[in-house]
Amino acid sequence: MSNFIEMKVRVAHDSIELPTYETTSSAGMDLRAYLPDGSITLETKQRVLVGTGLYFEIPEGFEVQIRPRSGLALKQGITVLNSPGTIDADYRGEIKVILINHGDEPFVIEHEMRIAQMVVAKYQRIEFKLVKELTGSERGSGGFGSTGTQ
Repeated sequence: MSNFIEMKVRVAHDSIELPTYETTSSAGMDLRAYLPDGSITLETKQRVLVGTGLYFEIPEGFEVQIRPRSGLALKQGITVLNSPGTIDADYRGEIKVILINHGDEPFVIEHEMRIAQMVVAKYQRIEFKLVKELTGSERGSGGFGSTGTQ
């Protein structure tokens, strides 16, 4: 029995590697930079849109979430700016990643470097029901640290 769903993909060039799961329990797959014209230097506090050369036909009822790679975030301060970024099922353009350098040094993004990860997630659409009062709960309106840190 397979846990896989089929998703159609088109590539900008035959040399592009498709994202793969690195381990049997991985939720995310790494995305690679598609920079056929050469590397990009991302200066500190600078942001850049990096193409992947991938085009997806995401099945209806699913989205692709773009997330940072933890190693890049920890070691170099490189992260996905709008994390998680959502790619909707009706989008057919190139998958691109907004990266920002929160580190202390410029960072060079090389062609085919693993720059982010993607997670395919099922979602449920909702319909709002306007009411005068919400059902009470134990938490109520407490938020923003109201439960403490200990």
